[in-house]
Amino acid sequence: MKKIILAAATAALTVSSPVSAQSAQDQLEGRYNRALAAGYKAMMLCSAMSTSERLGGSRSVQSIHEYELTGIQTPLDAIVRDLDYEVIRYTVEGSEPGSQNGPVYQVRVDWADDMPPRTATQTAVGGCYVGPIGSPLEDAPPITAASAANNIPDDGWFVDEDSMASAAMEALGAAASDGTYGEGSRTTAALIIRDDTIIMEEYAAGFGPAIPQRTWSVAKSIAATFVGVAVEAGDVEVSDTISLNYWRQGGAYDIRNQITVDHALRMATGRYTDRPGNRSVALYWGGSTVNETAVSWPVVHAPGTVFRYSNEDSLLAAKAVERYLTFYGPEGVLSRFGMHRTFVEAEWSGGLVLSSQVWSTARDLGRLGQLYLDDGVFEGTRILPEGWVDYVSDPRGPQPEGANRGYGAGWWTFRRPEGNAFEGIPDDAFFAAGRRGQYIVVVPSRNVVIVRRGEDGGGARFNIAAFTRDVLAALD
Repeated sequence: MKKIILAAATAALTVSSPVSAQSAQDQLEGRYNRALAAGYKAMMLCSAMSTSERLGGSRSVQSIHEYELTGIQTPLDAIVRDLDYEVIRYTVEGSEPGSQNGPVYQVRVDWADDMPPRTATQTAVGGCYVGPIGSPLEDAPPITAASAANNIPDDGWFVDEDSMASAAMEALGAAASDGTYGEGSRTTAALIIRDDTIIMEEYAAGFGPAIPQRTWSVAKSIAATFVGVAVEAGDVEVSDTISLNYWRQGGAYDIRNQITVDHALRMATGRYTDRPGNRSVALYWGGSTVNETAVSWPVVHAPGTVFRYSNEDSLLAAKAVERYLTFYGPEGVLSRFGMHRTFVEAEWSGGLVLSSQVWSTARDLGRLGQLYLDDGVFEGTRILPEGWVDYVSDPRGPQPEGANRGYGAGWWTFRRPEGNAFEGIPDDAFFAAGRRGQYIVVVPSRNVVIVRRGEDGGGARFNIAAFTRDVLAALD
């Protein structure tokens, strides 16, 4: 009888163990997701408020909750808005001690009773960084001498008021915002530039020329532009292997030493990632570093043979010009071609997060598009190498499967090697694209740049091809 009872108990343990293990894993995942959601909220609040204030604008917490903190990826969407938070500001010199009347210093978001809040802190050059999960709180914010916006040069744009008031442009502006190009889409800014002149400009309530938004993956096209600047300076060639120090230790045994800058720009390093278009949540919201998350993936295909869209490939391309960007500063490079209202964020150890974490205005993104329209020349000075526009917009090499659009080097194209599937859009058109509906469309043959900013949540999508087609048709 004892043997029978013992056998029954053993069987019960065998059956129940996976259930218990699954329950423990669910609890762990739930705790991790709360930490990520808190990091997401801290970063969005800190970055949205601090970047707009640096440009003389402002974003309310209510607006950020309505736009940036709705319709985000599951399971964070169900968590993020209910988390308690605290916005801590600098005290302006001469104010009553303890006054918080200066720029944003830090945002703290509670997520667990037994752990410190997740913190996002503004940096000296703009934008914020999130600390690692569990990092201790930093000291009280220091006193600052002033709270006024930075002295930023004029953006230099000429605005054609007559064109903006035309029925055609007003109709396009209205259509960009009323769901015509995507049910449930939320346009925050739409900009049309022709012949270096703004001919249409529309903003949602609470947004405007002084309000930056996160570029998401449009940052990948900015990273490609940084590579082009470094190529023009003679600091790197796209055929160079990236060969990071920690890979070199493996010598010829580490196939990653064969990865070139071109492979990284074209999403063709052959490296494994956890999912297509991997979200990189540990880096973006968890407080890990670029070196921890972007360079360690193993190679599963020969470099240059397979396309796999990956944040980590863009981060790898940026690391190839890390020395150049560290010396001049990303803000210094951007200012060379008139992008004075763009903030490139770094993680807490200093690694630039040039796959997603850039905040920029619609007009600054228009300036980037205009640089490419002008063949990489700004005010008579060559910024990008001759032929760079053709290089980034050429969909050669491996391409995304099952897509009607192609991929060049850090920029998407409306054509694939086998042809153009988009009627009404010229073959030479190419574009930058980012999550939640961020777009820069460059059409060299028409001398047109189109910028669309959005906060499209959930399954909403803005049809940028249809909008581009209709803009070009209206300009005929």
